Amino acid sequence: MSAAAIEQPFDDEPFSLTAIADEIMERHPGYRVEIIGGHLLVTPSPDAPHARALTGLMIPFIAAGLHGEETEVLQNVGLWLPTGAEDYAIPDLAIVDADIDDHLVENNAYDPVCFRLVLEVTSSNWKDDLKTKAVAYAQAKVPVYVIVDRKHQRVHVLTDPDGEKYEHHRPYSPGETATLPGSIGAKVTLDVDQILKAAQKKTD
Repeated sequence: MSAAAIEQPFDDEPFSLTAIADEIMERHPGYRVEIIGGHLLVTPSPDAPHARALTGLMIPFIAAGLHGEETEVLQNVGLWLPTGAEDYAIPDLAIVDADIDDHLVENNAYDPVCFRLVLEVTSSNWKDDLKTKAVAYAQAKVPVYVIVDRKHQRVHVLTDPDGEKYEHHRPYSPGETATLPGSIGAKVTLDVDQILKAAQKKTD
């Protein structure tokens, strides 16, 4: 999921981006607010195809045994970022260590050390997922980042973060299958065509 960036509104007065984020969410239920690189990213509620794609993606992860005693498959859980004092992201889907509750930092965001994979399904501002979040997740050293790119009809798999960027980036086209690294805890292969079809709006 992605959103437009909102610049910091004040230059002289001290303020808390977290407080602003909380106020936005209170005034606009269903909106997602993230702070990346000192900027607020505000995202409206996802559409049905976005949610449908996420549900479909959970199936192979759960079938591979990744939602159990060692790891969990979670949606919309906060990931604390090293990019700023208040920075955090909320990936659409994540594979995390089962002891994630022991790694709470603050503001319902958890230490990136317990994240094995994060996944985003693009929305209106797809550049945030392809660029801004790719850098942020690499800086957090999340081992695997998967992007369901509805704009260009691709599934991207990014691996091997070096603290600045992902060393390997493999885009997959419809008709291909994407095998994810075993570091997530199990062998998982994604059917790109199936995922992208689920993410499309249904037509009469």
